[in-house]
Amino acid sequence: MDLITRLSNTKAPIVLYGMGNGADKIMDLLEQYGIQVSGVFASDGFVRAKKFHGMPIMSYSQAKEQFGQMTVLMSFGSSLPDVLENVKRIANEQTLYVPDVPVVGNGVFNREYAALHGEELMQVYNALATEKDKRVFKSLVNYKLGGDPTLLYESAGTEEELYSLLKPSSDMVYMDCGAFSGDTVSAFLRHSGGYKRIIAVEPDVRSFKKLVANTANMENIACVNSPLGARCEKARFAAMGSRGSKLDVQGAEVELKSIDGILGEEGADYIKIDVEGAESEVIKGAERTIINHRPKLLVSCYHRLEDIFALPLQVLALRSDYKLHLWHPMYLPPWDAAYIFV
Repeated sequence: MDLITRLSNTKAPIVLYGMGNGADKIMDLLEQYGIQVSGVFASDGFVRAKKFHGMPIMSYSQAKEQFGQMTVLMSFGSSLPDVLENVKRIANEQTLYVPDVPVVGNGVFNREYAALHGEELMQVYNALATEKDKRVFKSLVNYKLGGDPTLLYESAGTEEELYSLLKPSSDMVYMDCGAFSGDTVSAFLRHSGGYKRIIAVEPDVRSFKKLVANTANMENIACVNSPLGARCEKARFAAMGSRGSKLDVQGAEVELKSIDGILGEEGADYIKIDVEGAESEVIKGAERTIINHRPKLLVSCYHRLEDIFALPLQVLALRSDYKLHLWHPMYLPPWDAAYIFV
C-alpha cells in the first residue's frame, strides 16, 4: 500500500512536523487527494507565535495534548544526528512517515507511477553492479512508495563507502558541478590526497564568492561562476544564495555553459553532478566527454520524480561499460542520493 492510500484511509489526525517549502509541497499534494491536515508542530526551539497555512504552530507536547495519537508527516529535511534522534523518538510514540515529494517539479511516486515505469525501474535494478546496490535500490523505491524512514536507516551509507567506490587519486582532473562553497571539493581532497587539476562550477553568486574564498590557497583550480546545461545558450537562473539556486523562468537571464564546452578535448577523470534538478540537461552537455573519456561520475538522483530511473539509463545509453552503484547518506528524506558510475 502506498503512502497516499494509507493517508486516505487513516482515522488518526494527520499532523505535519515542520514547515517551509517541503511542507508547502506536502500540503499541495494532500489537497490534490482530498486529504485533510489537522495541525502542525515544530521542534521546541522553532516554535513561534505564528501560523502555517492558517494553522497555529504547536510544540510536539502541545500536539500530543490536542490530538493524542497522530499520523505525523515529517515535512523538512535533515541529516543532523540530534534531529534524527528526535524523529526516532516521535516515531516510537506515533505513526510517522517521511513523504517523498520531488525537490523540483510535481507528482507523486505511488503505485500507479511505479507501475507505469516498471520496465525502466527493472532495467536499472538489473544494471546495478552488486547485490548491495540492489538492496539499496529496493529500499529507496519502497521508501518512495510508503514513506517509511526505517528503510533509509537500513540502506544509508557512509562517506568512506562512497569514496571507496570512486577511488579518487592525486593525479585526477576533477570537475565539481554544483560546487556550492567548496564542501565537496574538500571531501574529494580528503580522500584523494591531491589532484592534477580541479574545475569547480557554481552558478549562485553568493555561494561562488565563498567557493573562491575557500579555495584561494589552492593551485591549478578554476572556479567557474555559471549554470550548466545541454549547450551554451541563454537561460534564466534564480539565485537563492543557497543550494536551492536553480534554473527558473522567474530568474535573471544568464549564459549557460556545458561540461563539454568547459573541458574541451581535455576531458576529466571524475565529474560530480549535483545541479538542483538540471542533471539530465547537464549530462546531455557532457555527452562528448562521457563517450570519449569515460570519467567516473557521481550523479545526484533525488531532485526529480523520475531521476531514480531516468538518469542512470541516460548515462548507460552513452557508455554501457560503466559499473553502476547507488548510494545515499543518512538523510531524511534521502537528499544527496546518487548514482556512481565507475
